[in-house]
Amino acid sequence: RFEELVTLKQYGRESFIHQKPEAIDFELARRGWQEAREAAADRNYDIVVLDEIGIALHYKLIEPAEVLDFLKHKPSGVELILTGRNIPSEFFDLADLVTEMREIKHPYQKGIKARKGIEF
Repeated sequence: RFEELVTLKQYGRESFIHQKPEAIDFELARRGWQEAREAAADRNYDIVVLDEIGIALHYKLIEPAEVLDFLKHKPSGVELILTGRNIPSEFFDLADLVTEMREIKHPYQKGIKARKGIEF
């Protein structure tokens, strides 16, 4: 219903990262980070959501200093939203909105793998 208003792009694998990221995780994160920066810089979007960037930072898929520098110099008129666990507190003042969802119950706990349309 909102195809003309919202652009969704996924850069992570269609599975969870278990303890140690693989080379593909670094490559996909780098590609997604590059495109997110370009989307914000081009000002083609009013809002750019860096979904699960907290996980990318936690696993060092993206360098925290790079993200901090981008946030410090973010384009005006673009709202940046950061989501995910473990987002360092020094990011809070620089982002427009920061969210962290807390898991209470998840199908993964019953051995159900990542599902299209839900986890990816």
